[in-house]
Amino acid sequence: MRLSRHTDYALRVLIHLAARHGRLSSIAEIARAYAISENHLMKVVHMLGRAGFIRTVRGRGGGIELARAPEDIAIGDVVRHGEPDRKLADCDACLIAPACGLTTIFGEAMGAFLAVLDRYSLADITRQRGDLARLLGLDAAEPQPI
Repeated sequence: MRLSRHTDYALRVLIHLAARHGRLSSIAEIARAYAISENHLMKVVHMLGRAGFIRTVRGRGGGIELARAPEDIAIGDVVRHGEPDRKLADCDACLIAPACGLTTIFGEAMGAFLAVLDRYSLADITRQRGDLARLLGLDAAEPQPI
């Protein structure tokens, strides 16, 4: 399984926000940190907001932040929201699908993949917040909660 760019960017946004946990970030700041398109990132941020992973603060000095604690954001949930069509192959359009055993196997494999991702949270993948902040070019003087 290969994740879409949309899901990849969603995970990157969440990692960035976790590295700055407790502080607001802007789409422009995140786009600069990863050298990715602000326009594409806006769509990703919109999806993350609708799914309840992040919240936006409007107005001067506003931005985006995590809507939940990092330990309450399961990686499997993020992937499910970013990949609504999680089929490994287009079995629906296949002539032999009714008699082929791959459909069941692919479904089982996808279930196992998501089960592994469900065992990990955003907190698990961002334990090295100081290193992440440094690599993302965030201000080292900012407090980094434990």
